[in-house]
Amino acid sequence: MKPTHRTAVPLAAGLFVLAAFAATATPATAQVEARAAAGRAVLTNLDHGRTVSVATGDTVEVRLTAYRDGHVTWKWTAPDTDTPDVLRKTAGSTLPNGDARADLHVDGVGTATATVSATRSCVPDPGYACPAVVLPWKVTVEVK
Repeated sequence: MKPTHRTAVPLAAGLFVLAAFAATATPATAQVEARAAAGRAVLTNLDHGRTVSVATGDTVEVRLTAYRDGHVTWKWTAPDTDTPDVLRKTAGSTLPNGDARADLHVDGVGTATATVSATRSCVPDPGYACPAVVLPWKVTVEVK
């Protein structure tokens, strides 16, 4: 029987992942606004930190994709909103592969602001460890 070796992911690797997430998570605001213009805003991993404007009656779709990095998989929690009277969650789930989805209906009247958020966390392969970080994902939704 072979001995099992546990390998810890160095802190530097965790910081690299965090820096890479921050560096790639901000598409041009015009792209987000263009997707919202059709009565439906589709938000992805890259929309973290953005603000999107929608109108009452629109739909906000959140589609977060898990990914592998070396010996770990970064999985998502189901997206949710902090203001259910403005953004009503009509569907939401996590998938076995770590992806997460949510559909939100814009019920707000007048000008209102809501936040949609989820967190990304690490699941290691057997014999490996994750950095001690949980990474948030957040988008501000303005109803006009």
